[in-house]
Amino acid sequence: MAIQKFEDIIAWQKGQDLAVLIYSHFKENKDWDFRNQICRASVSISNNIAEGFDRSSNADFKKFLFYSLASCSQV
Repeated sequence: MAIQKFEDIIAWQKGQDLAVLIYSHFKENKDWDFRNQICRASVSISNNIAEGFDRSSNADFKKFLFYSLASCSQV
């Protein structure tokens, strides 16, 4: 069965779960710059998967999956 929408991609679902976890874990962190960076990077994981999915080619999708991987590494 082919994936019909990006929400069906398990990596996207796990990225969403991670973002929620990161936001809840760092909400009390006083280092605003660090907190902001780690939270934005965690959201970028699933955002890049979604954006790549809606691109016009598999090559573009692959490029955005690498962006998502980079965001994972940053987190």
